Amino acid sequence: MPSFKGFAVLAPLALWSSALAAQDGAGSCRSPIAPTGALAAWAAPVPLTAAGDAGAAARVRLVPGRAARLALLPTPHVRFALRPEKPGGSVSRGGLANLTIREAGIYRVALGTAAWIDLVSAGKAVISTAHGMGPKCSGIRKIVDFPLEPGTYTLQIAASGEPQATVLVIPAR
Repeated sequence: MPSFKGFAVLAPLALWSSALAAQDGAGSCRSPIAPTGALAAWAAPVPLTAAGDAGAAARVRLVPGRAARLALLPTPHVRFALRPEKPGGSVSRGGLANLTIREAGIYRVALGTAAWIDLVSAGKAVISTAHGMGPKCSGIRKIVDFPLEPGTYTLQIAASGEPQATVLVIPAR
């Protein structure tokens, strides 16, 4: 006859583990919830293919307030404008796209995958001012705030384990 001595310990552990998973955002949601307000555009991304270098990024344009679903490239095929802090390995993915800002302010970059993001201007990384998570079950994995002046920036996505990444840039108001 089987022994159930460990059941008293394992059952609560399994329940606790599934409760934590239920709090984990996109991966554990039964059905996604479309974000509202400034993040509402997340629900209708336009398809784009990320660039493999800074020169080609000029042809991949992100528009503030409009979500894009970027098809990412294998990391060995990407030449970043600036070496990312976490570039990823040979099996990860990444890519670049340009973004033009017309008004100075804090801008939020929402990303739907676990990846590293940088904004590059004039060969230097823009230092982020805040990091957070997106609304639960929205598909937004993280949101990073950057102080931006008018001009063109290169968004770099690195170390993604996914072949695509949804991204949305919005002003923080």
